[in-house]
Amino acid sequence: MNVTRIITVKPRGFCAGVDRAIKTVEECLELFGKPIYIKHEIVHNKYVVDRLHTLGAITVKDLNVVPDGSIVIFSAHGSPPEHYAIAKSKNLRIIDATCPLVSKVHIFVHLFKKKGYKIIYIGHKGHAEAVGVVGESPEDIFIVDTIDDVNSLDVGNAQKLVYLTQTTLSVDDTKGIIRLLKIKYPQLEDPLGETICYATTNRQNAIKELAKHVDFILVVGSKFSSNSVRLVETAKGCGVNSILVDGVGDLNENLFEGISVVGISSGASVPENLVQDVIDYFVKVGAEKEEIVFLDENVKFTMPKELRHLKKKLINKPAY
Repeated sequence: MNVTRIITVKPRGFCAGVDRAIKTVEECLELFGKPIYIKHEIVHNKYVVDRLHTLGAITVKDLNVVPDGSIVIFSAHGSPPEHYAIAKSKNLRIIDATCPLVSKVHIFVHLFKKKGYKIIYIGHKGHAEAVGVVGESPEDIFIVDTIDDVNSLDVGNAQKLVYLTQTTLSVDDTKGIIRLLKIKYPQLEDPLGETICYATTNRQNAIKELAKHVDFILVVGSKFSSNSVRLVETAKGCGVNSILVDGVGDLNENLFEGISVVGISSGASVPENLVQDVIDYFVKVGAEKEEIVFLDENVKFTMPKELRHLKKKLINKPAY
């Protein structure tokens, strides 16, 4: 193998919303014991999901299989109203670990709907986050995934029109879609602030900086993780070849023929130990390592209010 140097970049790995969601599961298991049920994978990373499973967390796709009265955690991606209704009908105790930045988009849907707007939602069809947002008001939301979707889009005679976005999109691709939408619909308004999340933007910008210094970029992350896939696309958009790997087990020397400098980053749902395993793979064959700190992130979110309230009740519960 010809790799002589690896360059890692920060920020990478867990964002505040993912960190909060995983800690929510861990705290619930500690407080209430197993099993704890999770609707949808808590985050899109097999290693994380499997580790929580060994601790007693059970991931389900259908709330109807959860025993009545159980504790259920809603994943970081957000959920449609019908899932809350099902949980209520089964007397489930919901701990809502939806990322606050995803929740903000749900809130925007209701704010704009009350003002009589139709909404163009830019997002990946079928992705859990998109399903949750569109489910808030399917009759008022038109989902756009690609430029072809823009060309075929028909919003009727909507006079009041606004766009919202999935939080994990490609910043550059989304700008292009918005530009085309505004040409087609001059009345289209911007939302109240950015709806692509800070972590997605930061990691894509960090990849752009990394691309200036390397021959090839490895992104550690799941193929089911939207933000991880976008990092690979961002690298390729900078003219640097890139692949997505789940971890060190996906690496082999043939991938790096003719490559001397490899960049390494990871998606927002990837634990740092998986990245360190990839780093060690190169260090063991003699590659030097360095790191680029594009910026420091210090964002933190408070834990879900339902969990805080339950903890408070347990602390104040009288002992007999």
